[in-house]
Amino acid sequence: MRYEGSVYRPPSEAYSLIVQITVGCSHNGCTFCNMYKEKKFHIHTLDEVLEDLAEARSMYNYIDRIFLADGDALIYKTEDLISILDYIKEYIPECRRVSSYATPRSLLLKTQEELDLIRKHGLAFLYLGLESGCDEILKARNKGATSAEIVNAGQKAKKAGYDLSVTILSGLGGKELMEKHALDTAKAISEMKPDYIGEMTLNIIPGTKLYEERAAGSFVMPEPVEILEETKLMIKNIDDEGAVFRSNHISNYVNIRGTFNEGREDMIRQIDDAIKQNSFKVRHYTNM
Repeated sequence: MRYEGSVYRPPSEAYSLIVQITVGCSHNGCTFCNMYKEKKFHIHTLDEVLEDLAEARSMYNYIDRIFLADGDALIYKTEDLISILDYIKEYIPECRRVSSYATPRSLLLKTQEELDLIRKHGLAFLYLGLESGCDEILKARNKGATSAEIVNAGQKAKKAGYDLSVTILSGLGGKELMEKHALDTAKAISEMKPDYIGEMTLNIIPGTKLYEERAAGSFVMPEPVEILEETKLMIKNIDDEGAVFRSNHISNYVNIRGTFNEGREDMIRQIDDAIKQNSFKVRHYTNM
């Protein structure tokens, strides 16, 4: 099977068959992200994708899950994406879930009818990066969308019946905007109501624009305890009944697990215990 460049996928897709239908990220301009920088965004043809799926079918007797890569598979032409999904349904019938990343732009470009149709043909799970609900932060980090646009994109996905996982990035506002980052992000999550919330902690990576900003002193990273307090404030203000919250990425100082809204107090206790016992660790990693 063909694959160009480094592989990036959500942690929960560790055992999925990864099929690259687009290469790179159609936006690829976020100042904190170093993913896909070695790739120029382009789209594999439908014939190429079907060839890859046919090869995978010949190699594996059982394929439980399929992740359509890279960073924005949903930008794929609707009728061609449906052809891919129909091929999976016919030739890999044991596949229980097909998932992909989705950018706000790709969700907003699709009509509601298109999203409904794609969902009916088998794309069931989408990963959407919110990062922050604060427009000041999103603009400074060149996210390419406002909070309202991202919320609208997520709501369209939910309306079409997708399981939606939304990523947030603690520390993204620096010391200056910690409270606003927490409160605005909680508000956006509460409006979007995703099924899953995944928290990561900002790691400032050499080669990114944010790394240069920190070196110049225009961005100051919060201390670990401040990050935990920021997370606690966010958790206190999220209203998303039934949403699963996970803060178990290698970047995080404390692994936090819970389900809103009933698990809110337990998640807050997990943070308070870590702060009281000084049991958190600063972790280092190289990629988002």
